[in-house]
Amino acid sequence: MGSKNKLKRFKENETFNNVFQPTREEVVGDLFPLRGKWNSEFFKNDNPLVLELGCGKGEYSVGLAERYPNKNFVGIDIKGARFWRGAKTAVETGLHNVAFIRTQIELINHIFAENEVDEIWITFPDPQIKYKRTKHRMTNSEFLQLYKKILKKDGVVNLKTDSEFMHGYTLGLLHGEGHEVLYANHNVYVNEGSPEEVTAFQTFYEKQYLEINKAITYIRFKIK
Repeated sequence: MGSKNKLKRFKENETFNNVFQPTREEVVGDLFPLRGKWNSEFFKNDNPLVLELGCGKGEYSVGLAERYPNKNFVGIDIKGARFWRGAKTAVETGLHNVAFIRTQIELINHIFAENEVDEIWITFPDPQIKYKRTKHRMTNSEFLQLYKKILKKDGVVNLKTDSEFMHGYTLGLLHGEGHEVLYANHNVYVNEGSPEEVTAFQTFYEKQYLEINKAITYIRFKIK
């Protein structure tokens, strides 16, 4: 994407009432005003709050929001020019139960309060296969404890990925640390029993994976 396009999208994001782009200083300084108040101040209801971490273009956040109008969704990504598409679609279609925030995943405990989140989706994260990149894997022990801080007691995490490595790594870690695996499927479009929210819609990249018959895997779990 050209720099002109990016600048245009950044500018347009500033006009959307469903996009938040706090500075790192604001976030780290706990100055983000919606922390602990997402439902009361922004969504204006008591519906379950669901996050998509690394939401990319926002297709999954928007798809979930359309399918589940009685839930609130927040897509999170550091690249605002990407989720511009999802934010724009939500504005154009009058979808009021989805928002987007530009920030780093490592800082989400400054964006959401303890016990504020009901569910987390991690969709097609970079598997960070090299050992020295372990600390960047979005299902490593440190990230799981970060998620636990903001999740409600019965909160769940969903991992959807095309990476056999990421699927196997996560399952092994979950079992090894004693977390509760609620459901696991190593090929959701071939094996029966996949939850409808897993197969009902695809991201831009997921469609490309499916065209070359790449298996899409899924795990649903609780962090102990």
